[in-house]
Amino acid sequence: MDLQLISFVTSIAILLIGFSIFSSVLLAITHFNKAHYQELVFSRYMGFIMLAGLCGLQITHFFWLYTDQHWGSTGAYNILLFIIAPAFFLFSQPILIPNKREKPTLIYLVHLIPIAVSPFLALWLALPLAFLLGATYLVWLAIRLFRLRSEKENFKQEILLLGGVFVIAVVVAVLGLLRTSFQDKFFFSLYSIAIGLAFFLVQIALGLRPDLSHEICETARYTSTTLNNIDCASALSTLDKLMQVDKIYTDAELGLAELARRLELNTHQTSELINVKLGKSFSRYLREQRINAAKVMLKNETSASVLSVGLNVGFSSQSGFYEAFREIEGMPPGQYRKLNPASSNS
Repeated sequence: MDLQLISFVTSIAILLIGFSIFSSVLLAITHFNKAHYQELVFSRYMGFIMLAGLCGLQITHFFWLYTDQHWGSTGAYNILLFIIAPAFFLFSQPILIPNKREKPTLIYLVHLIPIAVSPFLALWLALPLAFLLGATYLVWLAIRLFRLRSEKENFKQEILLLGGVFVIAVVVAVLGLLRTSFQDKFFFSLYSIAIGLAFFLVQIALGLRPDLSHEICETARYTSTTLNNIDCASALSTLDKLMQVDKIYTDAELGLAELARRLELNTHQTSELINVKLGKSFSRYLREQRINAAKVMLKNETSASVLSVGLNVGFSSQSGFYEAFREIEGMPPGQYRKLNPASSNS
């Protein structure tokens, strides 16, 4: 194989290894926090394990590609190989099957068996087995996502990006099964690049939709509808009146239960109504209502401080207001005010 090609691919791999490690830390801090996983505690911990495993793999690849220290032949590397797919499965299951109990049960121990056996496998056997195991989990994931196809319009961009991650995972599985066809360094370079690209696509998807895991969970929960006997058009009209006329979003304590009471629905129906009919979670919908009101105040009430605007529209803290504004508008509220001055006739 051309040495220049190998050198070029290795350089790209090293760059993406650094990006992967940085992304792992960033995701652990910004995405896998309590705010995004309030009802998905087990998924959150599995997410940490998955990130740690991927980060460990990339560190091992770096030493192999940059310093020729081939740690890939150790039992520890095999454990990292075999821990990724089960961790991803256990992370995804409560999100894609939310009506199932999230707390771990004894059946989950089955997923630990390959991990326990892995340190005793030679690398030539461990790699194809790990990728074959990963392919099995990918089939399960594909089936679960296919069942959400009716909601694809609500997650069009995100599904395309996550579909890219899925394709990368399939390619990696194929590469693993054909590993003997490549030189060692070239194979591990390709493997490192694939992991780095997957991190890149995930970062974009979460940048577009920070609450993606929660929103997919909510969508999956409603594959069996509770809205058959509900006049959805009337309920949505009432919801719009409560927000636009009564401005109930200004209540910092407003929660799903209170909104359901005002709509004369139960919490499950209210949550499903917003998720299915409006294509967003209740928390996202509420943040959008508050941010829309804040934008009007920022433009028209120039004497009001940014903090007072946030408190007036229902946020309980400055940090919560700034985080939500950045998430929805892509900039802090102060910058939005500068870019959108009050009209002359206001």
